[in-house]
Amino acid sequence: MSSSGFSLKDQLFNPGKVQGLARDLQRADPAFDASAFTAEATAGLAARELKARIDWICSCLQRHLPADYPQAVALILKALPPPLDPTRTDDDFGDFIYTPYGEYIARYGCQAQHLDLSLDALHSLTRRFSVEGPIRVFLKAFPAQTLARLRQWQHDSNYHVRRLVSEGTRPRLPWYLRLDLPLSETLPLLETLHADKTRFVTRSVANHLNDISKTDPDTVLATLQHWQQLKRQQPAELTYITRHSLRSLIKQGYAGALQLLGYGQTPQLAQLQLQAMQQTLSIGDTLHFSLNLQAQPEAPPQHLLIDYWIDFQRAGNTPGRKVFKWKQLVLQPGQALQLEKRHAFKPMRTRRLWPGVHRLGLQVNGQAGPEIDFTLCSERSDS
Repeated sequence: MSSSGFSLKDQLFNPGKVQGLARDLQRADPAFDASAFTAEATAGLAARELKARIDWICSCLQRHLPADYPQAVALILKALPPPLDPTRTDDDFGDFIYTPYGEYIARYGCQAQHLDLSLDALHSLTRRFSVEGPIRVFLKAFPAQTLARLRQWQHDSNYHVRRLVSEGTRPRLPWYLRLDLPLSETLPLLETLHADKTRFVTRSVANHLNDISKTDPDTVLATLQHWQQLKRQQPAELTYITRHSLRSLIKQGYAGALQLLGYGQTPQLAQLQLQAMQQTLSIGDTLHFSLNLQAQPEAPPQHLLIDYWIDFQRAGNTPGRKVFKWKQLVLQPGQALQLEKRHAFKPMRTRRLWPGVHRLGLQVNGQAGPEIDFTLCSERSDS
């Protein structure tokens, strides 16, 4: 639980959600023992973290659903709510409480004799809540058959199904097992989906390309250039896809990515000065820093992409660098600007903060800029 008292696991998977799931199943089949399922599933929630709660509810479902897999799937599908609103185009994720259904299909239905039934069930489930994790189990076990189904689904009328084609085949999807599908199988799917009319789908396409960029950046650049030539997507949306796809490469200062986004030129600057307002701060404080820059008088207008990075202290006194976006701008000949930024050093569950000397640095159009050191001290007792 965070310092604010908010708990994501308790919001998504709580006794009320479990009771709702049980009521739906009992309405679909009065023989389903909603009270027994609810008692068992809720008793095991509190001690488990978020993903473990999904696994636990899935296990409880297996003990209370019919032992015959096809009968169990039929009951699950009958208990589902109506599909998510098909007229929307984004930000409609559905209810996480249906995640255990997808896990159930993957855990107990990834078998040759149940393959068509299970894939049909995932097609229905993803219109209520994404099954991007469960579909990966089938891609691992039955790649040819599952990819054949995805090639059909890339043209589905429901955008949640189309998104699953991209999201489910991502190489490095967070939370779930990694895939090593041949690009010759996945890129044709993205070729179709990049022209989709819904942001929910195109964001997934961009995230998919960003995954690929971590191992094969030049293929990603070539793909995006090819899509620019095709002109099948609206220019503004293709610009979004391109920027989002290249975000990791931009943070690395990868020359080809910067060039494609229009930031390939070498900055012509008469001044580039980075200054921190504090040399020492405590965990929980905010670092204030500024940048003074001025273009050379004879330079043409310059498109600049400015990022900053911090070398964080880690266990064993080994720094770990993280790059952050700052500013995109056009600097006119001789123009001088001052930019200000704040970076909070609040305790986080996702990354522990360690006291010690940290380093703040700058990169402009991917090229290294000035660096300064500052010291982060232990959290104050009154914070």
